[in-house]
Amino acid sequence: MPLPLVYHPDYSPPLPDGHRFPMEKYRLLHEHLRASLADAAWHSPAECPREVLALTHAPDYVRRFLDGALSRQEERQLGLPWSEGLLRRTLRAQGGSLLTAELALRHGLACHLAGGTHHAHYAQPSGFCVFNDLAVVARQLLASGRVRRLLIFDCDVHQGDGTATLLEDCGDALTVSLHCEHNFPPAKARSDWDIALPPGTGDAAYLRVVEDALGYLLPLCQPDLVLYDAGVDVHAADVLGRLALSDAGIAARDACVLRHCLERDIPVACVIGGGYDRDRPALARRHGILHHSAARAWAQFGLR
Repeated sequence: MPLPLVYHPDYSPPLPDGHRFPMEKYRLLHEHLRASLADAAWHSPAECPREVLALTHAPDYVRRFLDGALSRQEERQLGLPWSEGLLRRTLRAQGGSLLTAELALRHGLACHLAGGTHHAHYAQPSGFCVFNDLAVVARQLLASGRVRRLLIFDCDVHQGDGTATLLEDCGDALTVSLHCEHNFPPAKARSDWDIALPPGTGDAAYLRVVEDALGYLLPLCQPDLVLYDAGVDVHAADVLGRLALSDAGIAARDACVLRHCLERDIPVACVIGGGYDRDRPALARRHGILHHSAARAWAQFGLR
């Protein structure tokens, strides 16, 4: 079996003209990978059930979002207007991360074409994130007994503040955030392991940190699964980033994460995280670096 990839057309609902969130990047990423990655096993997720969301988020908040009853302040915090399309996209993408984790546990590696909504909190949205798929997956897998311990390795340029607070009482989920120190959110949460990098950090310095962090944390934690948020807003051209990685640096980062996990027989579920560029096709190709890196790791480690 080739590398499992998870996608659904609901991931790119329409937004008002001129909206700054690049919602079409998910559709463009799918088109890019269909054209450039011939050997892949495509999977379509179901919507995430309400009761699974309520393991992580306040039931009243879940209900109000499903009913389209968010307050104006909550919509401002979210940064996206509520719509039936956003509702379908949110539930389907949460289901996609759950499916990606299940496929990773079954095969050793799987990649989502969405996910990484790490700013969502217990009872409020934030930073384009309604529900926190990383925390939702962690809570569901731990509650069901599918894993005993997992590690979230978040390489989005912004701190995973929602993930940190949602899992702060969960000793079996280790939260690691590698981010730019001077960036959103302005008030940082406390992850189990925060690595704040100065603006302008480039490939060499960044990769040394990734190598050192994984070399220390994986033997220490010994997780049954790693959830990897492969945000590309670390790129030098990203409009919200402030770090200075190149395409080659991102590819090396992804290869490093996958190698450290797979050589220890630790399954990896990958989500794409953030990425912001006015050139949407270029952004989609940048996100696709993850999936091409994963395809190479899949072949290198003989997964199936």
